[in-house]
Parts: sequence; structure tokens; C-alpha cells
Amino acid sequence: MTERHGRIPSRQQKEKYALGIITLFPSLKDPFSPKGYEHFYDGEKGTGYLAWRLKTISRTTGKRPVKEVSVHQAQGPQRRRSATTLTQQLDGDACREAISFLVHAPDEASVFQKMKMTFQHRQDLVHDPQRSTDVFKTFPCFLDVKGLVNQDFLLLFGAETASKMLEKWDTSFKPKVIKEAKQLTPTTELCRLLKVAENLAENDETDWDSDIASILLLLYLLPPTAGRKRTKISPSDAVDKMVHFHKSCCSINEYLQEMESKQPYILAIGRTQKAIDTFYIAVDKQLILCQATSSLGAFDELFKSHYVFNLSYDESLVHFYTFLQTTVYNIDVTTTEECPRVRELRAKLLNDI
Repeated sequence: MTERHGRIPSRQQKEKYALGIITLFPSLKDPFSPKGYEHFYDGEKGTGYLAWRLKTISRTTGKRPVKEVSVHQAQGPQRRRSATTLTQQLDGDACREAISFLVHAPDEASVFQKMKMTFQHRQDLVHDPQRSTDVFKTFPCFLDVKGLVNQDFLLLFGAETASKMLEKWDTSFKPKVIKEAKQLTPTTELCRLLKVAENLAENDETDWDSDIASILLLLYLLPPTAGRKRTKISPSDAVDKMVHFHKSCCSINEYLQEMESKQPYILAIGRTQKAIDTFYIAVDKQLILCQATSSLGAFDELFKSHYVFNLSYDESLVHFYTFLQTTVYNIDVTTTEECPRVRELRAKLLNDI
């Protein structure tokens, strides 16, 4: 391209080359992006593999191409949205009365109904920077009534989106993630996860189950980013940002006081990592009891908690969560900023290269 068009090709020329790549190699086309070649070059944002390579070439010559202006759009968990289906919503005194009732609700059916009727108030609360941390004080039932995270997510996105992880992971994604992970440079931890994911490992009490192992393999395919702190961590280190094991005989309160993370993660409590009795979502030293009894269901609730409580993704796990958001749950597919690696992996998995 540079030999034919010079060191700074035009946007149209870069788009032409990106189109040429997916025309010659159809399996590299991203089926979820508008044109299919945005991971090679996105003209709107000036990003993609071709843009990266041109910047590298430019650095060697001492001059940089003019950066194209990109338009930022709200996306992901912190985008304000309207509920897909919503019952009558309470406000004013009626809303305050319902919130007071929730503290001493006589049965779970009443809790779920009142939580539906105060959903809009709760969304206003979590999207208000001054009050967002009060959500568990205002609605303490999140901490001991199972299924409220799932209900709020269902109200936001509908049943089809809410069920995608549990419906698709085992059949559409898990075997392909395992297959793709086998192409990575082998390390001790990676090889161990692969054996566990395929149920080929010996019965080791320190191993996770097959579903957790397969999800953690996705983390190796989409490694953690350095983020603003410029401190890059390994995939094995990033595992602690998503799931922790806590032996059931040890004190949970002491453990929580020592933890600093404000981003949600799974706390799995049991006798061993393969024998988990209870899953929690830990958020800012609070524990939300998971409705799920399986590890896959717990990860489903972990992802959903970001949207229910308006929590940003951990910056080192942005690519991991963005892949789940757009490719598995199909949320904000056309408006979310994705790195080329996310789009490339999606193209590989969905086109089954």
C-alpha cells in the first residue's frame, strides 16, 4: 500500500485494501460489523490493523499521519437505556412506600413485584454519580433474595438477550474457544486449563470445573490491557479479577474486608474449587447471592451485574467483557468500540476457520 500510495494513504485507499482482504479471505470477515472489515480498517474511527501498521511505519520515518477524528458514543454498561418491557412504575410517595415495604417484605413474590415497580427509580439511582453507591442501602434485598439481578437485566434487554449466555456457550462458543486456545503458545497454566476444559485433567481439587476453565481460556485469547496505569498483567493474574475461591470453613467477613476491588467478581465458596456450594457476586465489599447453582450461570450473573448497577468493566478486562457483550449477548454491536483483536476473534469463531 505504501509503495503504491505513499506513506499516508487516504481513507478510501485504506478501506479499499481492507475490503480486498475480506474479499480474498471471506473467513476473516466480521459478521457483526456493518462492513465486515472494520478490524482491518474502520474509516469512522481511524482504527484497525492497517492503521496500526501504518503508524509503526510512520514512527520509523519520524513523521506521523494525521489522526482522524472519531465520534464517541455511549456504550456498554454505562449507557443509559430504556427498559424493553416495563410494568407500571411508582414515583413520589408511592415509590418511597414501596421501598420501605421491601425492607420487611413478607415473601419473595412481593419482593419481585415491588422491585419491578421501582425499577425506573433504581435506574435513576445507579446512574446518578452522587447516589449510585447507595443502591444496596436503598435496596438491601439484592443481598439476600436470589434472582433480582436477573430480573433487572431482563427488564433492560428482554428474555432473548438475557438467555444468550446459557443457551449459546456450551454449544456455540466453548468448543471453538478451546480449539482456538490450542493455537496459542503453550504455558503451564494454559495447558492445565485446556485439560480441565476438555475434562481430561486428573481429579485435582485445585482445578476449576470445565465451564470456568473454558471462560478463562477466553481471557488468554483476549489478554488483559495495560489501561491508564500502564501496568500490564498476565492472563493468569487477571483471573483474580473475575473469580475467587473461598474455603467454606473460613470467615467471609474477614476476607471481604481485605479485598479492595470495586468492580464485581465471583466469590465461589465450597470445600474445593471443583465442589462449589454457593456462588456470590462481590461488589464493593457486598455479597449478592447468585440465583445460579452452576459456574456458567454465575458468570452470566457477573456480566449482568455491570448493567444492573451501572458498573464499568475492569480496565484490564475490557476486551474480554466487550467480546461477551457484543458477540455472545449481542448488545450494542454496531455502536461499541472494539479493538481489532475482538473482531478478529469473533470472525474466527463465528466463521469457524
